[in-house]
Amino acid sequence: MIDPFKAIEILTAAENRRAARRGFLKAAGGGAVLLGGASLLSACKEDENYPPTATPTPSPTPTPTSTAVTDNDVLNLALNLEYLEAQFYLYAVGGTGLTAALTASGSGTAGGTVTGGAKVDFSGDPVVGAYAREIAADELAHVVFLRNVLGSAAIAMPNINIDGGANGAFTAAARAAGVIGATDTFNPYSSPENFLLGAFIFEDVGVTAYKGAAPLLSNKTYLEAAAGILAAESYHAGIVRTVLYAKGMSTTSLITATTKISDARDLLDGTPANDDVRGIGSDDDQGLVGSGNTANLVPANVNGLAYSRNSQQVHNIVYLNATGANRTGGGFFPNGTNNPNPSLRVGLS
Repeated sequence: MIDPFKAIEILTAAENRRAARRGFLKAAGGGAVLLGGASLLSACKEDENYPPTATPTPSPTPTPTSTAVTDNDVLNLALNLEYLEAQFYLYAVGGTGLTAALTASGSGTAGGTVTGGAKVDFSGDPVVGAYAREIAADELAHVVFLRNVLGSAAIAMPNINIDGGANGAFTAAARAAGVIGATDTFNPYSSPENFLLGAFIFEDVGVTAYKGAAPLLSNKTYLEAAAGILAAESYHAGIVRTVLYAKGMSTTSLITATTKISDARDLLDGTPANDDVRGIGSDDDQGLVGSGNTANLVPANVNGLAYSRNSQQVHNIVYLNATGANRTGGGFFPNGTNNPNPSLRVGLS
């Protein structure tokens, strides 16, 4: 068995680079591939325009119509993400996904298709299996709840890709991040450990998405409900990160993989100006090992706050495509997310 302390020391050099970046955080006075390859990430960094600057940058083509964001728009944004998470977890624990009745729109339009998905054999790790079943039940409940709140305004599920095959979104993501080789396959359904890595991809993004969307809600009842879902997603993320950290004590490749995933997501979502009071920052995605060989189970800023992502940042990640001006689909959502408001279904340009 590998000495866990020695294993973590091996990862310290990479974390020190991240710690140095975090050192620049200053307390504020007021309020297709998921992870991208090296060239893809460079393009993202050179091309990003968040926050806006005085230098004009290309607009998405076609340019979305400027439309006021309503509470229903925000809830439908959340529903898109819940469809994705629910399908992944339900397939992992039972081999089947959402029923057709739970993927159709509130007005009856049929939902999209799901590519991939399979049952995970948790017999060798019943603890992870128990966690997976609980999370799956929560994600299913989130879908049902949001659809009930939205009623006829609920959007239909878009086409979703959760395939673990050679041409699937998970494999493309893992290859680009350097988690696997250029010709290798990453199947999140092949083992409890791979399942955890697949869950790691989604959970941290969901937490930051809900937190970022909270200020857009005007109805306090909806805001409290969204806070409740955010809390549940935070518990999920914490469970996944904790189990991966514990397993990483003897299987260091798991910690290495999560570091690569978090680093790549961090680059894909741009470099917003730091706001330590609101929980916005350029280093909003962190691995499982902190400076000084300590655990980093909560990716928080200097004030201990979880980070926020806006809709465009979230789409940059889930679309698995950070290049080009027209970021309207790809990756886990091959044809884009469904939302009546065009400003809430595009990525950063």
